[in-house]
Amino acid sequence: MTGFAEKAQTFLWNIFHRPSLVDIIDILIIAFIIYQLVLLTRQTRAIQVLKGLAVIIVASYLSEILGLTALNWLLRSILNNGVIVLMILFQPELKRALEQIGRSTRLDRSAQQDESEKIVDEITQCLLRLSRRRVGALIVFEQRTGLKDVTDTGTPIDSVISAPLLENIFEPNTPLHDGAVIIRGERVAAAACVLTLSESSAISRDLGTRHRAALGVSETTDATVLIVSEETGIISMARGGKLTRHLDAEGIRKILRENYHEDHTRLWHWIHKARPIRKGGAGHDE
Repeated sequence: MTGFAEKAQTFLWNIFHRPSLVDIIDILIIAFIIYQLVLLTRQTRAIQVLKGLAVIIVASYLSEILGLTALNWLLRSILNNGVIVLMILFQPELKRALEQIGRSTRLDRSAQQDESEKIVDEITQCLLRLSRRRVGALIVFEQRTGLKDVTDTGTPIDSVISAPLLENIFEPNTPLHDGAVIIRGERVAAAACVLTLSESSAISRDLGTRHRAALGVSETTDATVLIVSEETGIISMARGGKLTRHLDAEGIRKILRENYHEDHTRLWHWIHKARPIRKGGAGHDE
């Protein structure tokens, strides 16, 4: 542990006394890796392991300074085998990250756009057909803010996005039709999820539970929500606590392309920002 403490002290001394361009680049790379690791694990129990590891590192450093030999020996033993332990604990996350890297290097940008356009078409066709039949629907697109607490309230799906699947989920009198569908990236994460209703006094009293739920999740997260009214068939969008009404096919495609025509893997998704969408007129329906 002495070697670790010396390396840490040398590292901190170099940061504050003689930072070079290489040091700055090194720090930025490490910060980026840590940030991506947090993004990768924030929706899993592994994030608790990372927090525990950080506590052990800090405690090891303090025990070295305070001369707590027994405690320092114990913590040093844990850290010395920490790499192997982390590889075992983070096996699912590491596998998923490697799959994402392999997929991004295997597919060129044109192929990614084709795949994104297919998803846009599937969701657009689903919403238009549900609108014509006046079947209510509520689809939440997860962005940078994780929605694990929401998906836990529903039924896990973890399926490829397709129009028939979504239409079948929202079909009246079926087990999963009542609630929201959560879409995470290119997968349908869960269905029949419960959303917290918006308590804003500015919302028209004529708007039903479906729209209030969409506004509620958009007020507390950066999610984009698409809604189909059961009474009128009007398609709407909720984002940032604001409602855009009377969307047509082109409007739906524009919204979806903002989500899927950017590089939306977890490694690069945080770089891209959503473009503003013009708000539509108001109306009264569920």
